[in-house]
Amino acid sequence: MQIGLYFLLLKKVFSKPEKPSIYYRQTIKEFVYLGLNSIGILSIISFFMGAVITLQTAYNMENPIYPTYLIGLGCRDSIILEFSSTVAALILAGKVGSNIASEIGTMRVTEQIDALEIMGVNSASYLILPKIIATLIFNPILTLICIIVGIFGGWIAGTLSGVITSENFIYGIQYAFIPYYITYSLIKTVFFAFIITSVSAFQGYYVDGGSLEVGQASTKAVVYSSVVILLFNVILTQLLLS
Repeated sequence: MQIGLYFLLLKKVFSKPEKPSIYYRQTIKEFVYLGLNSIGILSIISFFMGAVITLQTAYNMENPIYPTYLIGLGCRDSIILEFSSTVAALILAGKVGSNIASEIGTMRVTEQIDALEIMGVNSASYLILPKIIATLIFNPILTLICIIVGIFGGWIAGTLSGVITSENFIYGIQYAFIPYYITYSLIKTVFFAFIITSVSAFQGYYVDGGSLEVGQASTKAVVYSSVVILLFNVILTQLLLS
């Protein structure tokens, strides 16, 4: 029943908007609210994740047979293939997803959505479509920022701790580089962006009750979107890398 309701909501979201100009203004606002405001937290986490991946790889490769540049290679591939898309999406599910669910849920319980419907506005499309468009466009940019900051964090940690020289680390990140890995990461990010926004909006849109239920919907949004992200991560990895 919930899945059917979800797809019915998506049908309503993607129906023809009344005034495209209003949607444009809303989308620009969502760029700032859902996109730009997420750069700080993702950059900090990416930097430290890159540092930790580098140090852990170094301490697990103390065998003299292995060349040290593999530390840079391991850091690069871990960040590009998994961290920049999947782990970043799980972080965004917590930050952006809970925001969307609580915002729309509050509008539902305070009857603002009912007021929009009475005025003849397609409330689902007006409230949710700009969020979906903003995240689909901006999340790939966030992914690229995660990759750059993560590898930079790995380089800083590796060189400052003395586990690898700067030359070897840079050689490692250039060694046997496959550009398709970036494409793979960006494709996953687009799917994850849609999942986070639509699942969270669905939870908020159908809230019934008061502020307590809004809080519960916000929690459900994070949990359900995280589970669906992990499921699609397996499916997309199988389809795109096999």
